Amino acid sequence: MRVLVTGVAGFIGYHLAHRLLKEGIEVIGIDNLNNYYDVNLKKARLSQLLPQSGFTFKLLDLSDRLAMTQLFQECNLDYIVNLAAQAGVRYSLENPWTYIDSNVTGFVNLLEGCRTSQIKHLVFASSSSVYGVNTKVPFAVSDNVDHPISLYAATKKANELIAHTYSHLYHIPTTGLRFFTVYGSWGRPDMAYFKFVKAIEEGKPIDVYNFGKMQRDFTYIDDVIEGVFRVMLKPPQPNIANSNASYKLYNIGNNNPVELMTFIEIIEKVLDKKAVKNFLPMQPGDVPATYADVDDLMRDVGFKPSTPLEQGINSFIQWYREYKQV
Repeated sequence: MRVLVTGVAGFIGYHLAHRLLKEGIEVIGIDNLNNYYDVNLKKARLSQLLPQSGFTFKLLDLSDRLAMTQLFQECNLDYIVNLAAQAGVRYSLENPWTYIDSNVTGFVNLLEGCRTSQIKHLVFASSSSVYGVNTKVPFAVSDNVDHPISLYAATKKANELIAHTYSHLYHIPTTGLRFFTVYGSWGRPDMAYFKFVKAIEEGKPIDVYNFGKMQRDFTYIDDVIEGVFRVMLKPPQPNIANSNASYKLYNIGNNNPVELMTFIEIIEKVLDKKAVKNFLPMQPGDVPATYADVDDLMRDVGFKPSTPLEQGINSFIQWYREYKQV
């Protein structure tokens, strides 16, 4: 079995590749190693993968149509897990073209490759951001998501629509995964938990948006990887009732939203340090709460995330201190 993992030097991509290799599955990983956050962290993740048997890395950008065409011509792929994307809600307000290039153009290049290949299953990362300011909780994949409030969210919604079209037209088994605030070791420095731990360790203030009145469905990386792995091995069947496409969407979240202030208190407890808090209003593009309905995931693949937040934060902080040599 040969799996293409895009964004392999990223947070989730690195962990998925590590899991696949552990299972004896051959992995071709691609990444453009962009500088949205510290490239040294991406290279450090890669350094953990490169020595492993069965792993091949290609420095490649999804938006490079010719390079993507050549990739599919050269590699006989069985499965694809697309985790490459320009991430970040707030950065999309500053640099919108990056999101179009990577998340839309790049995604279509990938789908074009699938169209000309015998791919058993394409799994792609969507996001809880597609729910926008949805007030019905928990968020279910059947909810209307036609009102995104950031360009990042809009590109992820576009991915879902375009993927469904390709699945319907070209019979590509396709599954989209809406991730809910993924955290853990080797995580992204632009995420709040990483920023909080770094600032508190250094005795610097942390920015607490919406005056702390937010909730997030924090999902530990090991749970996310377990969900992705199980979904990957179970391609969807044609949905005769709706569109005849072999297409499915799942939420991958902890199904347990936590108040932001409670989250900060857990970090303070593990670090044994108090945070200096700088309370600020809500940022443009942000949402007040996220909460995943994972009934479909549980029904179809027999799994739901369950790692307690205290356990996950403790694991992250252990990794952070080792990585930063604190």
